[in-house]
Amino acid sequence: MSATVLLMIILAYLLGSVSSAVLICRVFKLPDPRTAGSNNPGATNVLRIGGRLPAALVLVCDMAKGTIPVWSAYYLDIEPVMLGLIGISACIGHIYPIFFHFKGGKGVATAVGAIAPIGLDLTGMLMGTWLATAVISRYSSLAALVTALVAPFYTWLIKPQYTLPVAMLCCLIIWRHQENIKRLMAGNEPKVGSKKK
Repeated sequence: MSATVLLMIILAYLLGSVSSAVLICRVFKLPDPRTAGSNNPGATNVLRIGGRLPAALVLVCDMAKGTIPVWSAYYLDIEPVMLGLIGISACIGHIYPIFFHFKGGKGVATAVGAIAPIGLDLTGMLMGTWLATAVISRYSSLAALVTALVAPFYTWLIKPQYTLPVAMLCCLIIWRHQENIKRLMAGNEPKVGSKKK
């Protein structure tokens, strides 16, 4: 592993560790998303506790945390597998942020942002899959899981050389949703737009 790749991995983790949800909730004087709603500092929970504008800002910022380091590494001609590691590092930063006591979100938006440099067509397919599943099921977690499962296949159709790094990212997302999978199977998972009692 070259020094450039190692530096990019470290920078990706540090950027990923900046919790958009916590900071934006502070700006809008909303409850801390780590202790309110579903206790997950992500766009879906911010939507639940603060409405559309803060949630949209969190979504954009979380995606940027994945896009910026991977896109930068792409222009440095870093090979696809290493790009995958850089994207995973950004997601790990989001999930376990060093600046926020290692209590982060699920990493879905950051993962989509990390995949975005591969192409707008792939990004559109992923976001379309997530949106369609979320609208039909009203489960954000189920939408994330379905998107993670089909993402490697979409990538293989469009740019097969990136299938492995995308699959690596998707495995991380699925692993992060273990508790959601249990709640979905038990019928206890909160739906999009629902308020936690």
